[in-house]
Amino acid sequence: MKLVFYIYRLFLPLFIGSMITFAFILELVDLMMNIWKYIFNFVPPSVVGTIMLNFLPKTFTWAVPLSVLFASCFMLSSLYSKNELTALFASGVSLIRWSMPLIVFAAALSVGLFVFQDKVVVKSSLKYDELKTKALRQQKNQSNDHIVIISEDGKRVYKAEYYDDEMRRIHELYVVDRNEKHELVSIIYAPEAAWNEGDGHWFTISGVEYTYENGELKSGTVNSVSELELTEPPETFRNNTISVESATVAESKVYIRHLQKAGLPFAEALSQYYNKFSFPFVVLIVAFLSIGISGKSQRNVFVISLTLSLGMAVLFYVTQMITMLMAKFGMLPPLVGAWAPVVIFIIISVVLLKYSHT
Repeated sequence: MKLVFYIYRLFLPLFIGSMITFAFILELVDLMMNIWKYIFNFVPPSVVGTIMLNFLPKTFTWAVPLSVLFASCFMLSSLYSKNELTALFASGVSLIRWSMPLIVFAAALSVGLFVFQDKVVVKSSLKYDELKTKALRQQKNQSNDHIVIISEDGKRVYKAEYYDDEMRRIHELYVVDRNEKHELVSIIYAPEAAWNEGDGHWFTISGVEYTYENGELKSGTVNSVSELELTEPPETFRNNTISVESATVAESKVYIRHLQKAGLPFAEALSQYYNKFSFPFVVLIVAFLSIGISGKSQRNVFVISLTLSLGMAVLFYVTQMITMLMAKFGMLPPLVGAWAPVVIFIIISVVLLKYSHT
């Protein structure tokens, strides 16, 4: 137990100090990237401060893995240079047994990071984007393409090639009406439809309605779709796509179900959803790497250990980027794309730890 307290007494101050330092650097980088925009738009310092405050939780999610890596390497290199670990190993304590408190701490930190991201970072990031967009007078393009909308409990399905939000026009519009049993009733096709704000209806150019009766399709020209009560507001067709990366787990799950129900591509969203669970384990991976790599060299222990650990961490991120892209394009299942790098690098880390110099 004394050994556990000794490890934490050495590690925690380094970890906390590193996390604060890295978070401050990331805040400073974000400020420097946007400072001329703030000055040009005459953004008050109080608003800039509020924007930076809402960016702070995000910086901690990036700083935690770096802080664990730095603190572990620094502590281990210090103990190696003072021959404290050599004396410990000579007394019969293995490296795995000695490092178990760090591994347990890293595992608990991974779980805490997941909860922190879901409960705090998502809300603060949305607030950060909202305040920054408003302060810099940026406008979001809400035009949309390849639209599929299901309404009225599945009785009506809208499919459109493109919606122009500025002109409030829909191009290549199909509207499928179904009865309570989801049997086909009619199909409306219009090359173009325009929204009339006064009447609250869509009007078409050369619109055609196909009605299905007694097993036959009957067509008729439709100039005013208001007769068919097509009053779905333009806001429905806007680009309201949710970014899974900036949504909570619950919101992401609902959004993915919507994509699946609408028959839209969902592989990328599903892989990002699984990545929400797998990414926090990077903390555990860097802890394993720093422990396994430390002591590989008898000279410049800290520099070499930190360099090798950073190299392995970068390799992990590159591997994760590749597998996530493969999942996006259907070359890998979304679950594999998100979790494969974690499993691979945990295995590599365990092997390095097993054959580490003691």
